[in-house]
Amino acid sequence: MGKIATLSMAALLLAVCARTDGGGAPSAAAEPAPAAVPAPPAPVAAPAPQTDTPGAKVAASAPATAVAARDADPALWLIKDGDTKVYLFGTVHLLRPGQTWFDEGVRAAYDRSSEVVLEVVQPEGAAAQATQLRAARAADGKPLRSKLSPATRAKYEAAMKASGLPAEAVAQFDQFDPWFAALTLSLLPVLKAGYNPAAGAETVITAAAKGAGKPVGQLETVEQQLGFFDELDQASQIKYLEATLDSLDETTQQLDQLAEAWAEGDTERLGALMNEALRATPEVAKALLTDRNARWAQWIDDRMDRPGTVFVAVGAGHLAGADSVQAMLAKRKLRAERVRY
Repeated sequence: MGKIATLSMAALLLAVCARTDGGGAPSAAAEPAPAAVPAPPAPVAAPAPQTDTPGAKVAASAPATAVAARDADPALWLIKDGDTKVYLFGTVHLLRPGQTWFDEGVRAAYDRSSEVVLEVVQPEGAAAQATQLRAARAADGKPLRSKLSPATRAKYEAAMKASGLPAEAVAQFDQFDPWFAALTLSLLPVLKAGYNPAAGAETVITAAAKGAGKPVGQLETVEQQLGFFDELDQASQIKYLEATLDSLDETTQQLDQLAEAWAEGDTERLGALMNEALRATPEVAKALLTDRNARWAQWIDDRMDRPGTVFVAVGAGHLAGADSVQAMLAKRKLRAERVRY
C-alpha cells in the first residue's frame, strides 16, 4: 500500500465525522435535507439510513455482502491509579457485519465502566447531515472543478462518473470544498463492498450504553471534527483529493488490511498502515492526529483526578504509532497498560 493511498484511508478513519448517516454515501443535495456523506453513521454513531440522497441510492444498490461470524480481539489499554480507571479502546468506524468483537475483555471493560466517552456523539438524522453540508460548502463560492488542474479535473470527473453518482449530483459537488469530494470518493467504494457505519464500533458501543442507561460523553464536537478538514488550506485539500483519486482502486483492499490488523490487535501493523503517509504530510498529520492525541491525553490526565471507571473509545489509528495517545500519556507520567484477554 503506497503512501498516497494510505493518506486517503488514514484521513477517512482518523475522523469519526467521516462516516455517514444511514448507509449510503455522502450526498450533495443543495440545501439541508438529509444529505451529507455516505449514509449510515456520520462519523461515529448511526442514525437511520438515508435513502433519498444520490450517494445513499448508489450504496443501497450494491449487493449485500454475506459474512460469516468471525472472532476479533482488538487492542485495549488501561490507565489507572488508586481510585480511577480509564479503559482506552481503539475502534474502526466502518466494519463489515459479522465480526464478534464486543465480548470477552472489551465487554468486561465496558461493563465495569460507569460512563462511556467517544470521539464525538453524533447528532441524529438530518441535523448531522445539515451540519456536514454547512462545513463542506466552499466559502469562496468558486466551483470545485475550477480549482483543479486539467489533469486532476479529468481524473475527478472520471471517478465521479465511475462511482455511479448521477450527473446532477456531480454538478452539485462544485459548491463544496475539495476535502468533501475526497471524503465522498473514499467512502463510496467501501460502502459498496459491504462496510457499514452501522456495524462500526462506535455505533455498537453507543447502542449498548443507551440501552443500559450509561452516560455517553464526547471528546470533540461534530463541528470541531469537520473543522479539521475545513481549516486545511486549499493546497492541502487539493492534495488530499489528488491522493484519493490516485488510490481509489486500492481503497477497499486498504480497509480490509486495516480492519484485519485491528481485529488481530496488531497495533504495530496498524500504525504502519495508517500513519506513514500522515508523517509525509505534516499539515494533515497535525490536524487529524498529533494535536488531537495531545488534547485527548490532557483530557485523560485531568479525568484521573476524579474517581470512577470510564470506557474511552477512539479511532484505532490514534492508539498506534510514535504520536499515539499512549505516547502522549507517557510524557505526562501516565502508563497505559495493554489489557490481554
